Amino acid sequence: MFPVAILAGGLATRIHPMTQNLPKALLSIAGKPFIFHQLELLRKQGADRVVLCVGHLAEQVVAAVGNGRQFGLAIQYSFDGRELLGTGGALMQALPLLGESFFVLNGDSYLRCSLVEIQTAFERAGRPALMTVLRNDGRWDRSNVVFRNGEVIEYDKTRWRSDMTHIDFGISVLSSSVFSRYGETRAFDLADICRDLARIGQLAAVEVSDRFYEVGSVQGIQDTEAYLSDQLVNT
Repeated sequence: MFPVAILAGGLATRIHPMTQNLPKALLSIAGKPFIFHQLELLRKQGADRVVLCVGHLAEQVVAAVGNGRQFGLAIQYSFDGRELLGTGGALMQALPLLGESFFVLNGDSYLRCSLVEIQTAFERAGRPALMTVLRNDGRWDRSNVVFRNGEVIEYDKTRWRSDMTHIDFGISVLSSSVFSRYGETRAFDLADICRDLARIGQLAAVEVSDRFYEVGSVQGIQDTEAYLSDQLVNT
């Protein structure tokens, strides 16, 4: 299976003051750091190698997670350094650890899906990137994807159009080749990469059906806490 890059380096300003002195990945959710839930789920989904892209308060994440042995994973780290690189820049810096193709997900997302099915869809599509999408119709956040026939026709997080019925679910597969066009650019976002690929017809997509959970907002934290607490009670 492809390695998994987790983007866990942001400042998490939307949920300050909770994250002023604690990285978002280490927020306590259902009795343990959120990233522990995330890594345990990835292992159940079949992942065996993870690269954590870290920046803000990175030393705390490294101290808590270590080499991944406690989760049955091999974990490596890619550091932003003194300058935050954005999600795209962080991935480009991590490329030597990730290889030719890899999964990407945000460090604040808990995503129930089949990594095997997503990787198979990517390999069949023959495109340099694939995005998972969820039929949203404005339920969880503003829809931002025009999805048709296994392809993202348009992806834009800033400009909405009426046929945007889907939303970026939160896990993608990328080929390292997509970064070549960004050259010496240091700081940029993954959303820019996906938007640009969609415009030239190079962003495949696979639709998932389960809702996503996230800890990037106060409501998201409440929903994720309730869901994971319920899972613990019923296992």
